[in-house]
Formats: sequence, C-alpha cells, structure tokens
Amino acid sequence: MTDSTSVTFGYDDGDIDTNRAGGDSLNDMVARRYSRRDALRGGVSAAAFAVFGGAVLSACGDDDAANDPAPVVTAGSSGTASSGRLVTLTGIAADNGTIASQTFSQVSGPAVTLTNAASGSATFIAPSVSASTPLVFRYTAVDSKNQSSSVETTVTVTPAVLGFAAVAKNRLDKVTVPEGYSVSVLYRLGDPIAVGTGAYKNDGTDTDYANRAGDHGDALYWFGLAASGSTREDGSSTRGLLVMNHENINQPYLHVAGATTVAGARPEGEALKEMECHGLSIVEVSKSGNAWSYAQNGALNRRITPLTPTVFNGPVRGTAHLQTVFSPTGVAGRGTINNCANGYTPWGTNLTCEENWAGYFRRPTAADNPRRTPKQVTALTRYGVTSGSGNYGWATVVPADSTSTIYRRWDAQATGASALADFRNEHNQFGWVVEIDPYDKTAAPRKRTALGRMNHEGCWPSNFVAGRKPAFYMGDDAQNEYLYKFVSATPWSANDAGAADRLAIGDKYLDSGTLHVAKFNADGTGQWMPLVYGTGPLTSGAAPYPFADQADVLTHARLAGDALGATKMDRPEWTAVNPVTGEVYLTLTNNSSRTPGNTDAANPRAYIDPPSSSVSNRNGHIIRLRETGDTSEATGFAWDIYLFGAGSDLNAANINLSGLDATNDFSSPDGLWFGRPSNASGLVKPVLWIQTDDSAYTDVTNCMMLAAMPGSVNDGGVKTITNTPTGGTGITQATRVGAAPGTMLRRFLVGPLEAEITGVDSTPDGKTLFVNIQHPGENGNTGNITSNWPANQTTSAPGVRPRSATVVITKDDGGVVAL
Repeated sequence: MTDSTSVTFGYDDGDIDTNRAGGDSLNDMVARRYSRRDALRGGVSAAAFAVFGGAVLSACGDDDAANDPAPVVTAGSSGTASSGRLVTLTGIAADNGTIASQTFSQVSGPAVTLTNAASGSATFIAPSVSASTPLVFRYTAVDSKNQSSSVETTVTVTPAVLGFAAVAKNRLDKVTVPEGYSVSVLYRLGDPIAVGTGAYKNDGTDTDYANRAGDHGDALYWFGLAASGSTREDGSSTRGLLVMNHENINQPYLHVAGATTVAGARPEGEALKEMECHGLSIVEVSKSGNAWSYAQNGALNRRITPLTPTVFNGPVRGTAHLQTVFSPTGVAGRGTINNCANGYTPWGTNLTCEENWAGYFRRPTAADNPRRTPKQVTALTRYGVTSGSGNYGWATVVPADSTSTIYRRWDAQATGASALADFRNEHNQFGWVVEIDPYDKTAAPRKRTALGRMNHEGCWPSNFVAGRKPAFYMGDDAQNEYLYKFVSATPWSANDAGAADRLAIGDKYLDSGTLHVAKFNADGTGQWMPLVYGTGPLTSGAAPYPFADQADVLTHARLAGDALGATKMDRPEWTAVNPVTGEVYLTLTNNSSRTPGNTDAANPRAYIDPPSSSVSNRNGHIIRLRETGDTSEATGFAWDIYLFGAGSDLNAANINLSGLDATNDFSSPDGLWFGRPSNASGLVKPVLWIQTDDSAYTDVTNCMMLAAMPGSVNDGGVKTITNTPTGGTGITQATRVGAAPGTMLRRFLVGPLEAEITGVDSTPDGKTLFVNIQHPGENGNTGNITSNWPANQTTSAPGVRPRSATVVITKDDGGVVAL
C-alpha cells in the first residue's frame, strides 16, 4: 500500500528479518513459484505471517493437491494513511500455472470506492474520519484450475491534515503550486463560448464579447451536469458548469492602443466591448482522461452582461426607488455590474453580488445637487454616487442609434421633468444580490431586494438545516462599512432542493425575511440588529436620513446601519461558513483610515508596515463568529479574530499576532472558501482557502492563496496590544486572538505579476480545484506590457498581452487537493 506520503506496505524484503532458520527468502520462493504450504514446511513461517499481513486464507485442498497447489499470495503488512490521500493496494500472486484473476475487496471499515479492483493494484481515496479507523481489505488470486488463495491487510486511516510543502514567496510571472501538483489554464479573457465566434486575437481588435469570456474573472462555482445533455447532477465531478463573475476590466489591453476619447466622447465600439466584458460567464467544462477543457458549443453557455434583461423581486420591486425612463414600473432592469464574490443555494442557483457599482455613474455634484432634495443628497453622498465622469466615461457615448439608452443610463443626473424622464434612479438598480439559474439560459436573473443594497461583496449561506430558517452573510466592501445577515422568513425544507422551477424556490426563501447588521462588543459577544422600518431609530423622524418605509430602509441599508450604531469594519469582504461547525468567517482586507485613536476590539490594529510610513491596518485580518445556540436564526453571537495578516518580520507583540512565518505570512485577505462537504477537505476539520488582494506586500511577493485548517471561536485568548501613532504615545487596545495557526496554515499558490487571486471552488470529489487569476499586468499598458501571463505559464511569450484566466489545479497522484 502506498499513499501520497510514501507510506509503503506490501511485499518488502525488510520483513524477512524475522526469518531466523536460514531457509529461502520469500523473494526466492515467489520467484520459483513455491506454494504457501511449501513455505510453511520450510521454516519461514514467521516471514510468511509478517508479509501476509497476519491473515492468510487459502482454498487449497488436501495433500493430494500438493502437486498442483493454490497460488501464493501476499498483500503486505498493515499501513497508515490520512483522510483524502490516495492509497494503493498491491497484491502479489505466484503459481505453478497461470493466474486467471486477481481482485481486491473491502471487508470492513467505512466504505470506499476501489479503482481497478480486478487487478493486483487497486487504489482508493482514504475516507474522512474523526479518529484513527481501520479498514480491512482482502486480496484474492485464482489460478487456471480455479484454485484460490486470499490474504487480508489493514489500512488505518487517520484524520485529514495538510499534505503539501508550502510554496515560497516569489515574484515570478506565472502561477506557482506545490511540488506534486499540476496547474493548467482552462478559460481566458476573450475565449469564444458560442459557435461561430472566432478565436481570440488578443491584439485589441476583438469584438463580440457577449459571446466571449469576460475580463477580471472573480468568484466562481461548480454546478454539476450529467454525462450528456443539460440535466443537473450535483454529484458529477467530470462534467459541469462553471459560473463565474467578471468584476472589471484591464481597459488598456482591450483596445488596439488603449482607450480613446474623441471630442470629449468615448467611441461607441470601445464602450460596448468594455461593458460586455463585465458580468458573468456560464460555461460548460469537462474532464477527459486527466485533461480539462471548456466546450465552445456548450448548450448552456451564456454571458450575462450589463445589458442582459433582469427583473426585481422583493420589497423594493415596483417602488419609486427603481423607476426610470426605461423602467417606469420599477420592475424591469438591465444587467449587473462589478460582480465580485458570490453565494449558492441548495436548489441549484447562483448568487452574484454587485460591489463597486457607484463609480460607473456620472453625477457632477455641483450641477446636480441643487436639483435634489436634502434627503436625496444624503443618500447619494453616502453611497458615493459623486463622480463627475464615471469610471470609463460611458455616459459620454453618442450612439449610432439615437433611441438607444444603454449609454445614457450611466448619467445619474436629474435632468428631466421627473424620474420617468431620465436615469436619476438608475444607480438604485445596482448594489443588489442577483439570483441566476445556470441550468435555464432563458430565465432572466432576479435581483433580490430583501437582502439590501450596498457594495455587496458576497452572499454566503448558513448551513441548511431542515425546519430552520436559513441565513445569508454579506460584507459591504468599503472601509468602515458593515457585516450583514439576512434571515429568510421560511424554514428550510429539503424537498425544495430538487424543484424544477429553481427561481420560484428563490422567491420562497429570498423575497421575504429580515435583514440584520452586526455589532461587535468588546467582551467577545455581538448582536444582530434588525433593519426593520418602525423599530428603534428607523422611522420617518430619523436624522440625517428620515426613512419612509421598509423599501427605503433596504435601498439605503448603509444609512440604516449608521442609525443603529453598527460596528464599522476594516473593509468587510468575503464570507465563508464552516460546513461542520457553522461558524462564519469574514475577511477584513485592510483599512487605510484606521488609526490608533479609532480602533476597537474587532478592528484592533493600527501600525506602520514599511516601506509605508503611514499608520493604518495595512495587512488586514479575518474575523469569525459563532451564532448563539448554533442556529442561523440567532440574534447574538460570540466572536474572535482567527488570523492577522502580517509579514513574518513585523513585531510579534503588536502586529504579527498570529505568529506567522515564512511559510504562511500574507497580507490583505480577500477571497475565502471552505472545502465542499462531499469530500474529506470539507469534513471533520475542513480546509479553509484564503486568497489575497494586496498592494502592501508586493515588494516581496505576488498575491497568493493559502490553505488552512482552523480551530474554533475562542480557541485562543484575550490580548492587549499597543498601537503607536506617528510621533505620539502608544495607545492600548484589547482584542480576542485565535490560536496561532502554526503548520495548519500554509501558502499553496503564488500568482503572476500584478494579479489578484480571487475565486475558488472544487469538483465534489475534491480532486480538481478551479481558481481565478484576475488582472495580471494591471499596471501596464499596450506600450509597457508588465505581464505575459497566461501565455507564458509553460513557455516564454514576450510581447503577448496578459489575460485574466481560470486555472485548474490537480494533485499528480489523484488525491484530494491540499490533503
């Protein structure tokens, strides 16, 4: 037996040390096809017993069969393997005649699937166990006379551990993974996903991005497909749909010589391709042998862009907040943008989240504020709809079709007689969680307004428990913003998981419920405060923003959080839920405005991280919480800080509070995901994947992905640190620090130059990992290309423009990734 740690049992000369009678070795006997009976007669019974694993079974007859004995078999002595690793069982048979068949079968222990069981070398993946567990296997050989012999051997499986050597920090222009792993590029910016769409030239002349992969691949999720057709099959690990966000663009590389402006207006063709590069891809992928590929002609392939028809659901649907000249009823919408993190539902839909949408709109405040009421100005300012031009100047386009409003919609000024004559409310159509059915390309995405409007980073669900209302956890990605939780009004019914009308099930669970915002207390407790109109300060008498009704509260969730006194966090981003404990993890990427004078227990650090000379939380941290009573319906929780980002060279007493070293130091955590509970990486003590979006540590290393096996809330203790302002006196701050991760946190991947690592999922069996690499070479342009990835992943590619891309990572021996 062998596994990925090279633990070996089976035919081994070392076992012959027990042969003290001077007789022939087992090697010699097998070579000469001695029978087991001959061996036992010859004084080597101790050797035979040891090599045969302590239990030898034979179908030999009486002494009359001595001239034609049954085969001699061995399956070796016992061995040990940890959960998730590939185990190889090797049997050896010798006979005077011909061996007709060899088989391995399982006798006892947790059931496993044996590959190549009808051979002398079978494999299986060590199952998930919480304690050392024996598995017994029987090896049987049958000769041409139908005589058989069997032998049993035991494999002791131990709980899963991280099983790779940490990748060193580096600044290479490639994706680096551990020894024993392979990485390949699957899906890149511009790759065609429709029949008839030509190959990508990558020279700035390409068009028709509505039928190509978008840019800046971000969060992704695997949805299984049956071996053929378009039928959903959740357990499939060889064919499925990847649903991924396209958050933003590397604008210079999309055009021949970068973006242009003519007489103050953007060319329509340039603006159109930039818009179409945003949104999502739904693309079919499959495995053949050991190779993965995407299907250009996949029946369910589609792009969802800022131009795709959408509909609004929930309490804000049909209200004045959403009314525009395009959508006078406040029900119809167009598209989704700046999609960052994600979520999923057990009924088979994808949740995509609209993050930094405000900057796409043009609204010069000097001109527009006088046209607005004070209440409107308060809301527009709080949400950052204050740009004079918009991120890419799309509102300046003069379209060839004068009736088209796909560009004018990005002008959020109040220029008409009412909201029905302009796009003053168009910004309210963004900032939502959007539900998509990947198995039905005709179904319009639904924006779920009950979950509130903000810079939605992600929307990860609690574990689903029958009879309990599910919750969805959401970070608002900006400095000093909040953590939210939506609790459905409907208890979970497992029967809904297989419903045919998936978006109707979404209506059931996502259109009615209660949105909450989090308050973290210094004593390690916290409260979920409901955002419900008419309760507490959320009334028409509130200042500076008087709320009119529940739709107003949800559309302006940030202002409601302000009124309730929620805890301002260090840029709350991805959420992840431990599939075993239900504990919730939240990345707090960094905060340049955090100072020693405004820290708190949940956001405790403000320090100098050279070469920067400013005092801030430059490296970020990961906070976690456990719901009171371990229920998603709880209104209270306990919390601690699982992990503090830091260089290993920074002060251990006040900055590097998690004791990071060269194998696991990192900065600016962003992406966050636990292994699926369908394999050993998501069971017992699940693997947590941590991805970075960093500019603070890039003088030392490119962005990275780490694997961890966390403990639980309050496995550490209380610690008081000192934050020192520039030229000032130290200020103490108490906080709650989780247990040091030690070797249960390791760097697994380092990305190419100027890239962010973002988006990760696996096949249900855990043997294939999909990871998105976003904006390589983002600081360059067509005259100064600063990365050639992914073209240079395996060979040099000077002069080639970089492309965001999805990579596939597998373990060379076929085991579960990371274990």
